[in-house]
Amino acid sequence: MGVGIASERRLLSEDEFERVKLSHYPDLGKLAPDETLALARWLRERRHRIRDIVAARRRARRGKAAASGIGAPEASERGLSEKKQVFARAIRRVNARLDQGRAERRRERIRTNFDAALGRKRAAIRHHPEPGETSVDGMPPIGSDRRTVTTERSEIGRVSQAVKDAQARRDS
Repeated sequence: MGVGIASERRLLSEDEFERVKLSHYPDLGKLAPDETLALARWLRERRHRIRDIVAARRRARRGKAAASGIGAPEASERGLSEKKQVFARAIRRVNARLDQGRAERRRERIRTNFDAALGRKRAAIRHHPEPGETSVDGMPPIGSDRRTVTTERSEIGRVSQAVKDAQARRDS
């Protein structure tokens, strides 16, 4: 479920909120690619910083490390975790925009290469060689080594008549 901009404003300081606000559309679409990349780097740096503070507080609370420069170790890190999630969502939006830009540049590069290849193909001389010998009636038949059996017309039905005669003799 999405978090509203009002919640982000509540969790972040003014300068942080101004940078995170740039990660929302339509402001994100207006940024230049290098500005978008700089914003992504800044957001990652902030997210990593907060992640490290949360981890240090947890270590201090467990007694594994001294609580130096991280604020009160017994303080809740819930607000910091929500702040980290705000930065993570902003990074997700910025990364999606960076991916869109990469895909657009890739499509443009492919289109340019395609147009160049099509131009080369159209400019090339067509090569249509003579077909050589062709068969008018199709492929020549392949001879068979099998013996052909021809049956005379007078022989057709002889076996059937012999069976009928034998049956009649048995029945009588």
